[in-house]
Amino acid sequence: MDLNALTECLSSTSCMVTQATSGFIIGMLLFLVAVGLTLIFGVMKIVNFTHGAFYMIGAYLAMTVFQMTGSYTLALLGAAVGACLFGVVVERCFMQRIYGGNVLMQLLVCYALVLILDDLVRIVWGPEFKSMGMPDAFRVPPLFIMGGVVPPFYLFLIAAALSIAVVLGLAIARTRFGKTIRAAAHNPAMVSVLGINTGLLFTGVFALGCLLAGLAGGLAAPVRSLTPGMGFSILIESFIVTVIGGMGSILGALVGALLIGLIRTFGALGFPLFTEALMYLAMAIVLIVKPSGLFGREAA
Repeated sequence: MDLNALTECLSSTSCMVTQATSGFIIGMLLFLVAVGLTLIFGVMKIVNFTHGAFYMIGAYLAMTVFQMTGSYTLALLGAAVGACLFGVVVERCFMQRIYGGNVLMQLLVCYALVLILDDLVRIVWGPEFKSMGMPDAFRVPPLFIMGGVVPPFYLFLIAAALSIAVVLGLAIARTRFGKTIRAAAHNPAMVSVLGINTGLLFTGVFALGCLLAGLAGGLAAPVRSLTPGMGFSILIESFIVTVIGGMGSILGALVGALLIGLIRTFGALGFPLFTEALMYLAMAIVLIVKPSGLFGREAA
């Protein structure tokens, strides 16, 4: 425990800005993964333990496309589309067979897929750590905001994630597809009776979640080391985010992700050996106060 370091940081504007920016980076990446996770659970009622693997695949695809083309834009596109298409294959071949099934069977299938995808990454890209490197467009001097050092890529990542959050929120609330998703989350049988192909709808939702996870991997690739199994840690944190924010809530995923990001960065200063436990402590407090999560709906 080092409360002096935390107190000094909270009393310093430059330290506050630097730590808050790092927290926002962690939070935005967590949001992109967690929002796909919460959408899949909200519609299909399945705890998708394979979700972190699509984040990993997106990061590796982004690195590969970037090395081939030198374009970070194409790298992000390749990460998102590649993870999306891979998600469609997984959903059609495996996931659709366990919808509504025993929870233990769902967990076993998802865990098996995680092991298979991790080994597939080892076969294709090798078991050693990889690094994509920073795109040339962001190799510029850092910005100084209120004394804090903020790399331009961090601002781009935060802006991109916030833009996705706004677009996704509006799409779910205003478009026909979004309204159909919300209806299917409440009563999939009634949606099917109305003539909507729920099988294709489930595939679309699963693909959207995988796309967001792959995009998060592509955004994280320049600032994270790539290694097989890298999706597991972010998967656990994403579950914490969805529990805190409330299953099925996009706003809850955003607020929960930012909360966890700030807990990690500021907690690392004051409680360097207790940072991981702080996340679980925050989750426990939320569950005690509001079991459905901050923005979740109570079960009828």
